[in-house]
Amino acid sequence: MKFGLNSLAARLIATAAIWTMLGLVLGGLVLSAAFRSAALDNFDTTLKTDLDGLIVAAGPDPENGITLEQRFVNASFTRVYSGLYYQIEPEVAGQSSILTSRSLFGGRIAPRITSRQGAFSWGEAAGPDGQHLRVVQQRIEFPDTATATPDDTLAFRITVAGDMAAVDEQIEGFNGTLIWSFLLLGLGLVLAVFLQVRIGLLPLRQVATALARIRDGSAQRLEGNFPAEIAPLASELNSLIAHSAEVVARARTHVSNLAHFLKTPLSVLASEADASPPSPLTDQVKRQVFTMRRQVDHYLTRARAAGNVSALGNRTAVEAVLSDLTRVLSRIHQTRGIEIEMDCPPNLFFRGERQDLEEMAGNLIDNACKWARHVVTVTARRDGAQLVLDIADDGPGLTAEERGRVGTRGERLDESVPGSGLGLAIVRDISKLYGGFFTLEAAPQGGLLARLTLPAIT
Repeated sequence: MKFGLNSLAARLIATAAIWTMLGLVLGGLVLSAAFRSAALDNFDTTLKTDLDGLIVAAGPDPENGITLEQRFVNASFTRVYSGLYYQIEPEVAGQSSILTSRSLFGGRIAPRITSRQGAFSWGEAAGPDGQHLRVVQQRIEFPDTATATPDDTLAFRITVAGDMAAVDEQIEGFNGTLIWSFLLLGLGLVLAVFLQVRIGLLPLRQVATALARIRDGSAQRLEGNFPAEIAPLASELNSLIAHSAEVVARARTHVSNLAHFLKTPLSVLASEADASPPSPLTDQVKRQVFTMRRQVDHYLTRARAAGNVSALGNRTAVEAVLSDLTRVLSRIHQTRGIEIEMDCPPNLFFRGERQDLEEMAGNLIDNACKWARHVVTVTARRDGAQLVLDIADDGPGLTAEERGRVGTRGERLDESVPGSGLGLAIVRDISKLYGGFFTLEAAPQGGLLARLTLPAIT
């Protein structure tokens, strides 16, 4: 699978990955906040329980103070810097002394109240050992035993404070576990999305593979079992391919019929001109008939080649074509002792029809044989996505100016050699139809090198 800015798979995966990560981040923040709230609520409940125990254990003493029954008090209050502390102070300053837990080790708590819930006040304070304390405070009243008035009361504030270190450690541990677990979950989800997209887009890759097989000539239609969503597309493509082939075949038939229709009157005119006594008129008729025949052949070849280019599935083995051509042309030119040497790999294929390659290569090899003294070399190779065909002879060659003129339709530099002057023009036109090109250069043997570049296929 290829990924890029214009890749559908990359867009789907990127979009799903972004939304997945955003969802996990938001979910993680919500879970972290929920856990922190639950941990604080649990810690506050514990502090309230210890506060209730102190209230149950508290009682007035004869000196307007407070006494505690230790059996109701948490043992942690007696260990120095244990992290659990209490402080009982009168609401009226000087009424009695402040009573603190042994765990404070003579220290005091200075709470900062931040909220109130009914009879409870909540806040924070600094502990005796640099601890971060959570504070809960409640007001209680006792009868004043030092007066005779029964309505007189003594008010006290009982403060219980607990070290938040354990709670913070729990929250930090939970957040660490949450981050790693969500990170692994996110990677797993992205991997699942990747596999889902890859499997989901598999039918499209099958269509692309089937089209490539049609393009290289391995198949004539889309083949394979496609899902219900892709099957109509495959069916329409097969119908389009069949219709295209039918249109091309019909056009080629019409062109052939037209050429046949034109050739018959031209043959009649040529015969009549040959049978007539020599005159300027008959000579003019012969020249014009010859010109018309060349034009008909030329444009017939171009029309046929254009139809072949537009058709899908064309694939031609180059070695087979060159072998047949060299064998036939060697026999034609054997009286002159011309030797044709060929070098072509067996796995080289032309993206086009065999008849067009025969037309181009046959014209070039035949032209080289006409001008060669002894040897014509035919070399075919692949250069990237292109087929390069070099045909060189050891003849007299051409100057740069002459090479520029050759290939123009009907242009001939030497009338002593048979030909119509259309061969190289046809080669140039057909190669252009296939997106290739044709050049003439000086050959290493001293003659002419014709280089034909065409689209190749694996």
